[in-house]
Amino acid sequence: MTDAHETEAPDYRIDGFEAATETIEEDFYSVTISDDMFVPLAEHHSDDGRDSYLLFYDQAATWDIPATAEYVALHLTRDTEQRTFTFAYERAPIVPLAQNWLVRRGCPLAGTVPTRNHGPRPADALTSRLEDLLRTNPDGRYEVIDHSTGNPGSFDFGSEVRTLVYDSHPDSVQAPYRLFLEETAKDFHSYTMREVAFTGTKAADAWVMDRSAPLPQSPAPESTVVHRAQAARTRLPLGGAAGLAVPPGPVTASPPTSPSVTRSGRGAR
Repeated sequence: MTDAHETEAPDYRIDGFEAATETIEEDFYSVTISDDMFVPLAEHHSDDGRDSYLLFYDQAATWDIPATAEYVALHLTRDTEQRTFTFAYERAPIVPLAQNWLVRRGCPLAGTVPTRNHGPRPADALTSRLEDLLRTNPDGRYEVIDHSTGNPGSFDFGSEVRTLVYDSHPDSVQAPYRLFLEETAKDFHSYTMREVAFTGTKAADAWVMDRSAPLPQSPAPESTVVHRAQAARTRLPLGGAAGLAVPPGPVTASPPTSPSVTRSGRGAR
């Protein structure tokens, strides 16, 4: 999550434009009705003025339905001749998935990098490497199945985001369900991300319900994934960590905010 810094008005760049249809106008109003609670994180505007890509942290999500994803990615497309616009948007539980959605819609990766209102920082290199993997999603290997955001909105507690994905990489066939666990410290200065491997969704839900259980292990593959955008990752030895993209680190055994990873109709997929 991000700190609740003083916000500024989103730069939609639609002055002088009208929604292409009445339905688009209604939908845009619905999505942006509380945009005074949006904290701008990143934006990119194409040189020809046709496309804008925006990434926000939605401060209002804390008071929404429990487990609501807190990040909003928005893609505006303008017809500069007709002076109309259309748009698409996605709610995402964590920043890398929002960035991936924007990139898949044509935004340069550099245009998704947060430049304002910096909140917690990655606590270690492992967190950054896992975020890179989700951000690039090489060969579309990850399909998001479920996600749940637990943010009490208090400095007495940290926050926790669980994202369950199906990993189609051949090396993950023995444990294709991966739970990416993001935990933010209660002072909101830093956060960690860890990856846990499961053979099925029931096993993942069982682990979430009983966090006293150790990190699950399964037979290691012959090799680990090579990160497309960065240097090759270290090969895990046989008997290692269930074919995880990187070796697992300790996960704090804090009480879950909900009994299982909650389904969301608008989760990043």
